[in-house]
Amino acid sequence: MHRGVMQDEAVPASPLPAPARVAPAHPGELVDAVVGWFASDARDLPWRAPDRTPWGVLVSEVMLQQTPVVRVEPVWRAWLARWPEPRDLAAAGTDEVLRAWGRLGYPRRALRLQQCARVLVERHGGEVPEDEELLRALPGVGEYTAAAVRAFAFGRRAVVVDTNVRRVLARTLTGAALPPPHPTAAERELARSVVPGTDEAAARWAAASMELGALVCTARAPRCAECPVAALCAWRAAGYPADEHAGRRRTQAWHGTDRQVRGRIMALLREAVGPVPLEIVEQLEAPRDQLARCLDSLVADGLARLDESTDPPAVTLP
Repeated sequence: MHRGVMQDEAVPASPLPAPARVAPAHPGELVDAVVGWFASDARDLPWRAPDRTPWGVLVSEVMLQQTPVVRVEPVWRAWLARWPEPRDLAAAGTDEVLRAWGRLGYPRRALRLQQCARVLVERHGGEVPEDEELLRALPGVGEYTAAAVRAFAFGRRAVVVDTNVRRVLARTLTGAALPPPHPTAAERELARSVVPGTDEAAARWAAASMELGALVCTARAPRCAECPVAALCAWRAAGYPADEHAGRRRTQAWHGTDRQVRGRIMALLREAVGPVPLEIVEQLEAPRDQLARCLDSLVADGLARLDESTDPPAVTLP
């Protein structure tokens, strides 16, 4: 079977010749180079603006999970215009929230964000806390999101490690094409050792290293000729070895999957002005048993409601 480039296979779009010798990058040297590049090349994103709020940062981090910036930015702007504070979202109807989420995907994130808003109102006076442990106790907020909010909303020192940061550190410091499929204790320790000691410098490094991974040190086509740390990169020095973990990675299919069918059902419900007869849902393009399974899962997740007391039975947003 012909094997093309896998989704996570790293192939430099603009490779540089491997130098005769590269001294191992010192973390401080790496940080300075990446932060210096960020000062001139960072994207102008609304959740980085001086007037950003901790709530706005939290909303952006939830929306950006597995979703590109270009899709998130217009939804984020509309969301913050409609619900500028946690108490605004907490009081909204669930159907409003799911419609506003639109086609960002993974709509359970919208429900968790509303649950988070309600907890913020109930326990924190409607304010996003600065403490990392308090952040991690919020619905839908895990290790990464808590650290990111602490760094980007409050400018405090935190170890912010997403897939972009993992990739930058793997290439520059360990010489690997890509990090392992799942984070390891060694990776966390490496990331912790690189973070500067002061709040301001650490927050800047968090944003800069993520941006470098998103724009230059990308997974499939890294732009090595444009990289500000090419001279420090252990992966380049090793001659761009292939991904040693390629066999352990799973590519995500889309066409014909339950996720695609769930998306079709949600799109139908969002666009409807009232209850959708079950027979209309069953006419969507998918096998009948898959439609039934996906509708059941949406109901179980609290994303849809099936009313069998009506004639005919109907499906609505909750």
